[in-house]
Amino acid sequence: MPRRALDNPIVLAVLGLLLEQPSHPHQMLAELRKRSENHAAAITRGTLYNTVAVLTEAGWVAPQSRQRSGNRPERTVYALTEEGHDELVRRLDSQIRNPEREFSRFLGAVAYLGALGMSGAVAALTERAQRLGQRTDADEERLAEALAAGVPRLHVIEAEYALCLARAEVAWIGSVIDDLRTGSLTWPTDTATTSAPPATPDQKESNA
Repeated sequence: MPRRALDNPIVLAVLGLLLEQPSHPHQMLAELRKRSENHAAAITRGTLYNTVAVLTEAGWVAPQSRQRSGNRPERTVYALTEEGHDELVRRLDSQIRNPEREFSRFLGAVAYLGALGMSGAVAALTERAQRLGQRTDADEERLAEALAAGVPRLHVIEAEYALCLARAEVAWIGSVIDDLRTGSLTWPTDTATTSAPPATPDQKESNA
């Protein structure tokens, strides 16, 4: 079994779900997509079933029973094994203790912000801040509703952390925009880094 198969970030999510209760892969997939936008975009049915197979081979999860709902085929319910529980605790402890440099698409793009030109950079950053602010407002409402409904804070602590990161990003983007507009962030004169980006389809329509 390739070691990289067990290094997939989905492994931790699946082990965490099975810590809560035994489940079949179809139920796991629905729950992961409901809890996280990242999981919704990254996890496919095939990926999840392959992950469960790998975890079973590793001895971290094991079939517990089979369920049938109506006329649907029987589904195998998996449970966390003692070895799987120990591995989950080990991974959680390591990942919480050790900060890693996580590379995001935004970080990679910001490194070449100059290629947009000053006006293009301001426009792009402004739109990102607006979109991120709207998403953050919606996430804050959902979190407040969950807490008001009696969901323990510890059960939604990851949502609180995500909101903290989003607020920090919006604040940083705002400060960069202010620095660009006031001139405190100097802009290179090289034409290779000051040309405006091509108009997007939406911008072309608005200019028509």
